[in-house]
Amino acid sequence: MSLDEHRYALTVRWTGNLGSGTSSYRGYSRDHDVEIPGLPVLRGSADPTFHGDRQRYNPEQLLLAALSQCHMLSFLHVAVKHGVVVTGYEDRAEGLMRTNRDGSGQFESVTLKPRVTVAEPAAPELLEELHAEANKVCFIARSVNFPVLHEPVPVAEPA
Repeated sequence: MSLDEHRYALTVRWTGNLGSGTSSYRGYSRDHDVEIPGLPVLRGSADPTFHGDRQRYNPEQLLLAALSQCHMLSFLHVAVKHGVVVTGYEDRAEGLMRTNRDGSGQFESVTLKPRVTVAEPAAPELLEELHAEANKVCFIARSVNFPVLHEPVPVAEPA
């Protein structure tokens, strides 16, 4: 494997057989486990709208989380490169998914709303540029086929 290749592996195991498998649409649970060696099991299900368990993570939430995490990590990297000291970061991300009449669906957009605290006051234009650069280098944002928008809120650390 070359240094520019990174492979990831995990196991998704369906745990929702209630005794008769998928003999009917409502006759099975959407519960499943995501297993990654050395990490706690991630308990997943479908969105409650699609007969899932609201006590478990659903794929749509995890896609939104992956985009938010990737942008944050990319932004922190870009900030270091530009000499901006970030002391706090919180994102209240939102995603819009639409379902189609045939039962399919897709995300139409994701809006990240990062609240970034910086040690020294920085021009809002600079922070906008850093978010744009972070979006360009975020592996996950570059991999999706819908827009990932940003509504950043810069915050200066109290003196």
